[in-house]
Amino acid sequence: MGRYRPPQIPGSKYITPEGHQRLSEELDFLWFKRRPEVTKALSAAAAEGDRSENAEYIYRKKELREIDARVRHLRKRLDGIKVVDRIPDDQDKIFFGAWIHLVDDNDIENIYRIVGPDELDPKLGYISMDSPMGKALLGKSLDDEFEIMLPEGKAFYTILDVSYSPIEV
Repeated sequence: MGRYRPPQIPGSKYITPEGHQRLSEELDFLWFKRRPEVTKALSAAAAEGDRSENAEYIYRKKELREIDARVRHLRKRLDGIKVVDRIPDDQDKIFFGAWIHLVDDNDIENIYRIVGPDELDPKLGYISMDSPMGKALLGKSLDDEFEIMLPEGKAFYTILDVSYSPIEV
């Protein structure tokens, strides 16, 4: 008997122009470069004979399935996504695509950018608009203070700067 998993809640359908370009480039790379390489290697492995004990054949089949799954995901996602390429009229408020410089109650400063769920990258400071921090930031303004519940407990933040171009500290 299988374990029931409720359907996953789809993420927001917004993306920055840079994120859209990156996903499109990944799709093109997988479809036009990587997939032909793998199918060629798969054909060569299949020609070697007994497929049941051919590790190369088994590995390439698995790799091809993974590529096809990712291609299907990217095509479906890119088909229904909305590229947000316009800066809002009120640039003092936090909306999608904003760069935010904030400080917490321990005087630790962070810079985040509000992006769509497909662009999430903690190393770059990109946080999803669907994340608890992203939801807490949306609609706030310069010098606003807010609290958020983190796994470690409550944290208090003050917004130091809001920009729609990268912030240098």
